[in-house]
Amino acid sequence: MSVALFALLMSLLALLYSGYLSFRVLKAPQGSDKMQEIAGAIREGAMAYMARQYKTITIFAVAITILLALLFDPPIAIGFVVGALLSAVSGYVGLNISVRANVRTAEVAKKGVAEALKVAFNGGAVTGMAVVGLALFAISSLYMYYQDPLLLVGLGFGASLISLFARVGGGIYTKAADVGADLVGKIEAGIPEDDPRNPATIADNVGDNVGDCAGMGADLYETYVVTLLAAMLLATIPSVSGMYNAAVEYPLMLGSVAILASIIGTWFVRLGKNKSIMMALYKGLCVSGLIAAIGFYFVTKQTGNPMSLFYTTLIGLVITLCITIITEYYTSTKYHPVRKIAESSETGAGTNLISGLAFGLQSTLFPVLVIVAGILGAYWLSGLYGVAIAAVSMLSLTGMVIALDSYGPITDNAGGIAEMSGLSATVRKVTDELDAVGNTTKAVTKGYAIGSAALATLALFAAFVEEVIKGGSGELNFILTEPVVLVGLFIGAMLPFIFSAVCMTAVGNTAHKIVIEVRRQFKEIKGIMDGSGKPEYAKCVDIVTSAALKNMILPAVIAVVSPVAVGMLLGAEALGGLLIGVILSGLLMALFMSNAGAAWDNAKKYIEDGNHGGKGSDAHKAAVVGDTVGDPFKDTAGPALNSLIKVINTLAIVFAPFFIAYGLTLF
Repeated sequence: MSVALFALLMSLLALLYSGYLSFRVLKAPQGSDKMQEIAGAIREGAMAYMARQYKTITIFAVAITILLALLFDPPIAIGFVVGALLSAVSGYVGLNISVRANVRTAEVAKKGVAEALKVAFNGGAVTGMAVVGLALFAISSLYMYYQDPLLLVGLGFGASLISLFARVGGGIYTKAADVGADLVGKIEAGIPEDDPRNPATIADNVGDNVGDCAGMGADLYETYVVTLLAAMLLATIPSVSGMYNAAVEYPLMLGSVAILASIIGTWFVRLGKNKSIMMALYKGLCVSGLIAAIGFYFVTKQTGNPMSLFYTTLIGLVITLCITIITEYYTSTKYHPVRKIAESSETGAGTNLISGLAFGLQSTLFPVLVIVAGILGAYWLSGLYGVAIAAVSMLSLTGMVIALDSYGPITDNAGGIAEMSGLSATVRKVTDELDAVGNTTKAVTKGYAIGSAALATLALFAAFVEEVIKGGSGELNFILTEPVVLVGLFIGAMLPFIFSAVCMTAVGNTAHKIVIEVRRQFKEIKGIMDGSGKPEYAKCVDIVTSAALKNMILPAVIAVVSPVAVGMLLGAEALGGLLIGVILSGLLMALFMSNAGAAWDNAKKYIEDGNHGGKGSDAHKAAVVGDTVGDPFKDTAGPALNSLIKVINTLAIVFAPFFIAYGLTLF
């Protein structure tokens, strides 16, 4: 049996297992008519948004497909279509199950934490296994047909571009609704989160799904595809891959083995004697990593490769472990940073913001040191190909990591449904426990995605250099004394800032509209506060839907136009500088924004648990302001930077021959 066929079969196994888990989730009870009515409103809003989002994206995708078909060989355009289509499918699968698992999690929470954890995690695992299954299916099937990784670069570009749209659009939607709901509901009206009297509460719960489930599903699908593709591209260069046996197919074998490891890992997610939800989730992740490591050893031996290559896979797993620990330290309520931010809230919003910014900036130190050490170790063992394999090893745990991430919005929605349907305080206590852990797992997932992107884009950059050299430009010299290289570096380093500014502005402007609308309804609709009047939830849903679809276009244009303009006008060396600049700046910005936002969020929740005055205190109001600032940090701009980096890098590889043939090279 060929490696590609084996990988294809393993991808189908992942999809079948995803279907099995989905069946188990849907068997759980849905609760009362009131609960189902609320869940139905969330589901309807989420599905309506996704339908409109994909309709908008399709226009751009068709235009780019036609352009690629005119400029390049058919496989590039075909790969783009496949990558874009399956990216959309992965996002849809994540959304479709999360909007059904939420109400079931709320209902089984009546039986306790263990039962609710099982439903919520299985719901997340449906997304995780579907994403890795679709990603491995795309790569293995196209590789079986073309037998040349270079013809698959369109696949990576399609996956990256759709991921960018999903991340930006979903991020704007979820955080505009969240910020608007908090500013009026918590601060002005003094009502709890997810209170049914808040007109923005349905839009807020819809946003959890379109941002964290659909957005993260598309994001890590794209990261998985791009990482395996980068390693396979480098394997075609004998001087880089070191002439290892079956170097091109080695990443496919690692991905196949990891699917089995992830399936087994899901069986170990259950509460232990200590009743720790976080430990139950981490137990599954650790088991997956351990089984994957054993599998990697036998794959390396079976293919006759040196053990140094196996050691690079261990480096990738260790990087995943380290980033998980570091991210949890900076974002969990158990540790100093979050508690210090909560303490600083006692003296107002100003000190809360200063403290959160400081810890966010500080949180970049250790992840970067870990990534640097991993790059050096993998390079020392097996060169650039070893760095790419370390990235593949990191992404091998994608199925479990997405399960942990998607678990978060499911439990968040479950808490909202419990609150809005008037379930007992005991049930809400269970959903709050699950949700508090979900905030940390979402932060850990973002850290994981950022770290893996750093290694993957380094491999993509090397593939870009090789593609330019193959195209006849001769040797590329990225000398810092060359003005065009410096210009490229400056432009690349600037792009994440401008991109983030556009995303943040979109969230702020849309949240402003939500605040005005919620205030209007509180003023004009009689009886909202005493429960005799019903808010117009659909108004807020329509506002954030329209704004998200409108505002996701400019960030995508920035990602596509910037490298094309630099490549055409300034040449390959300037474009290489841009790629390095956007990788370094984007990595640091993404870490800072994701960790700071998560820390602000959990500092607010730490106060709500009764610390520093509890709900309604001045410290709590200050923490809500910090959380409001942090929302677009952690769920809009920060995660979308991953997609920005990879869109620019994959686009550079796709269009490298075009830049060489037709670029003006003005300097």
